[in-house]
Amino acid sequence: MAKVSPGEFVRQVRQETAKVTWPTRKETVTTTVMVLIMTTVLAVFFLGVDQILGRFVQFLLSFAG
Repeated sequence: MAKVSPGEFVRQVRQETAKVTWPTRKETVTTTVMVLIMTTVLAVFFLGVDQILGRFVQFLLSFAG
């Protein structure tokens, strides 16, 4: 890999950053809300699965005692 001076590196980074298509504020807010909703749905789902499995294990262990 060729060595690049710090000034050249910064120039290249700025060139590449200028090519990026940045999301609009509306897109960012929409995506954030979708992530929060999906995270909440999955958290509730896994809480329910955990509760069901926990009660099933307790039921099975009640036979051992």
